[in-house]
Amino acid sequence: MVHFMRPSPAMVAPRMSSLVAVAAVDHPGGAEIGLLRLLPRLRDLGWEVTLTTPGEGSLATRARAAGLRVEHLAVGGLDRGAGLRATASYPRAWRLAGRRDVVYLNGTVAARLLPAVARRARTVLHVHDMVERVPPFWRRAGVVLADSQAVADRLDGLTAHVVGCPIEPTPAPVPAPWEPDDRPVVGFVGRIEPRKGVKDLVAAAPRLAEAGVRVVIVGDDPYGSDPAYRDAVRDSGVEQYGWIEDAAGLMGELAVLVVPSREEPFGTVLAEAMNAGTPVVATRVGGLAEVVEDGVTGRLVDPGDPDALVEAVIEVLSRREEMGAAGRERAKRWHADAYAARIAELIAP
Repeated sequence: MVHFMRPSPAMVAPRMSSLVAVAAVDHPGGAEIGLLRLLPRLRDLGWEVTLTTPGEGSLATRARAAGLRVEHLAVGGLDRGAGLRATASYPRAWRLAGRRDVVYLNGTVAARLLPAVARRARTVLHVHDMVERVPPFWRRAGVVLADSQAVADRLDGLTAHVVGCPIEPTPAPVPAPWEPDDRPVVGFVGRIEPRKGVKDLVAAAPRLAEAGVRVVIVGDDPYGSDPAYRDAVRDSGVEQYGWIEDAAGLMGELAVLVVPSREEPFGTVLAEAMNAGTPVVATRVGGLAEVVEDGVTGRLVDPGDPDALVEAVIEVLSRREEMGAAGRERAKRWHADAYAARIAELIAP
């Protein structure tokens, strides 16, 4: 007679956890770039990972290049009133969730699928925005993540884990699009839109030029069709450049990064600049004050005050080495490897 020995727990290999992450868009913004940093690291930690996008786009292309499996799942679009269209994807979302341990809903638009997946798998809702209201069905999420305490404070009735946003510890260098000269370069990097407060930096630029400072703006420019903005940029002497992929590698080319936002949930660009040893000036709004230690890694000023921006930039330039070193040390808390390990612990089935 053959006797079979029952394996002990120590002899049984742990089952790989599986996750499907839902993105709301085809082209990556800040939330999706964070996801592209997180998911390969979860895979390296032993997770089986799939990313869904509404269709084909640069997000799917970049995910496949990182070795991720990609499927398509629509969430209704970003325009107002589009949420009802997400219900057409409920059956497919339900089936995908049934084959995974964890469903990771990356953002409030992806959260439209919560009613379809909440009972099929452990659900994670990652909130990246300063929301105005909390829909009742969000309470069905098993885990809620928030980019900052400022974001979490808006999530009435939900218990959220504040996790920040991941940054690459050693991004590939990106050459500056401007020709070098002897002046320190102070600049804004990001999407140019009203809530980013870029016009305040433009207004501050003439005084900074008088102090021998060169001001650059790098980013996608929806103001391009606004003659008043174009005239202001031209008259201010600001140098404007287009969008640069993987701009984290550009941060070391700046003497100071300026983020003059009127509202901001976290400010990944600040953490990326600090990681490069570049001190920062930012406004005291949203999650920015949680990233910048005022007077240590940079300066915080009130929003909508170009004169305060000028004074803060000049002060930071005078303490550039000291603040840059402090920022580099502080930025370690958002390094992507440690970030992924913490997320894995929080969302484990």
